[in-house]
Amino acid sequence: MKKAKLSLQAIIIIFVCIVVALSLGITDLLISKGITSSVEETQREKALNVARMVAISPQVVGVLEGENNQEEVQDFSNRVKVLTKVNFVVVMDMKGIRHSHPDPGKIGKHFRGGDEGPALQGKEYVSISKGLLGPSMRAFTPIMNSQGKQVGAIAVGISLENVTKAVHKGQMGMVIGTLIGIMFGVVGAVGLARYIKKILLGLEPFAIAKLLEERSSMLQSVREGIIAIDQEGKITLVNRAASKLFKKAGLKGNPMGMNIEDYLPETRLTRIIKSDETELDQEQNLHGVRILVNRVPVVVENQPVGAIATFRDKTEVQVLAEQLTGVRNYADALRAQAHEFMNKLHVILGLVRTEQYETLANYVSETVNHRETEVGFVTKKVLDPVLAGFLIGKLSFARESGASLSIDCTSKLSKPADQKITHELITIIGNLVDNAMEAIANCPNKKVELKLDYAEDILTIEVKDTGMGMAQSIQNKILDKGFSTKGDNRGFGLYLLAQAVERLEGDMIISSKPGKGTNFAVYIPYKVGDE
Repeated sequence: MKKAKLSLQAIIIIFVCIVVALSLGITDLLISKGITSSVEETQREKALNVARMVAISPQVVGVLEGENNQEEVQDFSNRVKVLTKVNFVVVMDMKGIRHSHPDPGKIGKHFRGGDEGPALQGKEYVSISKGLLGPSMRAFTPIMNSQGKQVGAIAVGISLENVTKAVHKGQMGMVIGTLIGIMFGVVGAVGLARYIKKILLGLEPFAIAKLLEERSSMLQSVREGIIAIDQEGKITLVNRAASKLFKKAGLKGNPMGMNIEDYLPETRLTRIIKSDETELDQEQNLHGVRILVNRVPVVVENQPVGAIATFRDKTEVQVLAEQLTGVRNYADALRAQAHEFMNKLHVILGLVRTEQYETLANYVSETVNHRETEVGFVTKKVLDPVLAGFLIGKLSFARESGASLSIDCTSKLSKPADQKITHELITIIGNLVDNAMEAIANCPNKKVELKLDYAEDILTIEVKDTGMGMAQSIQNKILDKGFSTKGDNRGFGLYLLAQAVERLEGDMIISSKPGKGTNFAVYIPYKVGDE
């Protein structure tokens, strides 16, 4: 069973309560002894002061010297006891005989407790003993007459129960202080927890930890390089793919914590923070490595707090685009052949149902001969089966479009030594033929000529069409990325064509005049493989 996790608020409340309780508890232990000593000292001083006051009273001295009435001393002692709130005030002579006591029946009897001896010898002190009124703290003071002769002693008692109550009263103050501290600590903890949780968008710490782990795993697993900076331009995030690209570009060291301008001087991330604008699909030269970069500002509460860039090696993107282009071309060729085949089947079905068997035989014979001638020519001249199949598909696609596509191959074209060249050729020929087919779509004479010539390790690809042609101003921009005269979201085919030619270290010549068609000539190095 999964263990339940405490909320942030509960953790803070428990922590604060424990800290306050421990702090005040330790404080209580440290000062309780002092409080006890202080209370006892206060009671001791009180008892001694009362004893001293009674000892110098004329009524007390007089009765011990036989000059005053016994009842006067008893009345005086009782008044002092009531006013000072002590337990007892006892006057005794030098023989220890009581002359005053809270219980009149005890007057005339010997003082009880056994701790009065030093007082009768002229000493002042405080002791704890048990008498008739129970355990008490007793203060003893000698009584002197006017000649300085001791004539007796005074005993003032304070009940130990009262002393204990006073100590408990002081400790109760500490307990109340502890409880009040805990109460305010809980209130403060709740407020602090709510404030922290608001900052954390209502997430608990374990949820934040889980999100951080998921975010880290996700950022490290993506193939795109990711780098992020804070508002001061310090690098705060670099994922594994970014580190790999930096290493490929010759950048060394750990960039974390560095200033982005020091590590990547050509980046525009710091400008993104200031401009608060997004830049997408931007090319950047990273020490010889061409990358495609997306730069986006990081905004929190309508304030830019940093920027993040995602990037990928442009070569990988180009390879992916070329693969997608090749797949699209293959799909188009297969679709065209399937459509052409279905049309022929419909013709055959119609001839069968109308019982025109002689015409059917001639049609089938003509179709087979034409197909064999067409397929035989391409496969005989183009020895690369992938490229040959692609060209046959283009022938079918052209017939389906109502156009005439002729293929002329003056010499045999063997397989290339590097199979990657085949994909490049499909990109080049596919885009040239497709572009030519679109150029003749609205023309009365719909002809496209494809010529392949191989000699001295150079492959010449020439595509002519009978379209409307292009003005020189358009020819100057036709290979630019995104430029097209055919509408939005176009202009990538010839751009990919130019990129493929550049990768193969080839050359291309465009000749076109308005109203007289267009001619593309591509020259690329081509080394054949083993037959």
